[in-house]
Amino acid sequence: MNLTVLPSLDSFRCFIEVAQRLNFRAAARAVALTPAAVSARIRQLEDQIGQPVFKRTTRSVELTDAGAALLPAAKDAVMRAERAMRVARGELGPPPIDITIGTRHELGMSWVLPSLKPLREALPHVTFHLAFGAGADLLGRVREGTLPCVIGSMRVVDPGLLGDPLHEELYALCAAPKLLKRGPIRSESDLPHHRLVDVDPSQPLISYLRATPGGAELQFGETLCMGTIAAVRELVVQGEGIGVLPEYLVSNDLKKGSLVRLFPKRKLRTDWFRLFSRAGDERAALFATVARVLRARPLN
Repeated sequence: MNLTVLPSLDSFRCFIEVAQRLNFRAAARAVALTPAAVSARIRQLEDQIGQPVFKRTTRSVELTDAGAALLPAAKDAVMRAERAMRVARGELGPPPIDITIGTRHELGMSWVLPSLKPLREALPHVTFHLAFGAGADLLGRVREGTLPCVIGSMRVVDPGLLGDPLHEELYALCAAPKLLKRGPIRSESDLPHHRLVDVDPSQPLISYLRATPGGAELQFGETLCMGTIAAVRELVVQGEGIGVLPEYLVSNDLKKGSLVRLFPKRKLRTDWFRLFSRAGDERAALFATVARVLRARPLN
């Protein structure tokens, strides 16, 4: 018995044909070989296995227990080999794959979720899933390999991560007309009389205003931290305070007049949405296609 050499696919094909027909001559015709050549391949297979796969007499051919056990495995091996050749020739297209995209809730619902249809059209072999969470947490999952990629505007300096730019993220300092009616904001000196609504002290949206010339000196009244941008927007629309908000999220509010842009001549610092993935990931070409499709879709 030789365990160092695997049986050839030709041997498996001959074995399958004989097993199905229980006739060496008929099997030889099916594989376009002589009966002697088929017999030689069966003998070689039996030598490699270490026991016979057929009981042969001058009148009949029967499978042995070893042959019966081998038959489904041999069929599977030949089928997989044939499929591998078809894949290599491009006849079957790319193999199916599942990809989960991480994103924060607001961006996911307003932009990423509606983008799944064009993503599926561009990559029909890919099933897309979404994972919602905070940017830092999602990036941590990408680093550890439990999440393939994440979309966000986080500022990352990490050689282990790649960030493919998608869209520039613009911000606006906003207030509701009802708030301005109660307490007009005619100049920046009026800001201390108003409440600031923000997301999180560790990653405050007000930093986009602070980064402008003179922005670090601006003062506000009390600050409320709401944890999510959607909650910040909701309170600002209700007139509960003023806040820095992404333009894509409040563009309709600004058009309808439910929010007003404050100090439009002061250009806030911008950021970029990027598709982050691990450097060296074997799915890099797939991520590049995802990024290309997303770049073609305007933020909303």
